[in-house]
Amino acid sequence: MAIVAKKIQDAKTKAIDELKADFSAGDTAAPDFIFTDYRGLTVEQITNLRKNLRAKDAKFKVIKNNFARLAFEQLSAPAEVAAYLSGPTAVAIAPKDANEVAKILLDFVKEAPVLNIKGGMVGNTVYDAKQIAAFSKLPGRLELISMLMSVMNGPARNLAAALNDVNARLVRTIKAVGDKKAEGGAASA
Repeated sequence: MAIVAKKIQDAKTKAIDELKADFSAGDTAAPDFIFTDYRGLTVEQITNLRKNLRAKDAKFKVIKNNFARLAFEQLSAPAEVAAYLSGPTAVAIAPKDANEVAKILLDFVKEAPVLNIKGGMVGNTVYDAKQIAAFSKLPGRLELISMLMSVMNGPARNLAAALNDVNARLVRTIKAVGDKKAEGGAASA
């Protein structure tokens, strides 16, 4: 556990404020966080991971645990977050679709097993590593919306097909009667 000084130096205050700015999304919804132990990763691996995360508008930031602990306290985060702020810590900051970010991290762990997922905070709920792995298997926000829209469009699509089928049957019946009359007229001639 860190010792908190009574007076914080200006440089440290500035660093904490920068972390708070990164940890809060401004006027959008609060971002989600996945805490990792990055010990053993090469610079090239971290660069590739950051590139993959940028595709989902996420950041991967190496943090100082004491500064992060103070920043989370000032942002009124759950106290359980402090348990993940020990040892070498990097945090994936996901402004949206945290499960997509978790998928990227877990896929990266398959390539570079030295990356260790400690846990995360989604909304105001703190999850351990197993819960983050389960969370990554859930469909993303856009996938859920498309599933919902598909379910909502199903009855209308079925009704349109049924109404169209009535007209098509009528047309086929009239054509069959016309063809039969044409065959009958051709046979008598």
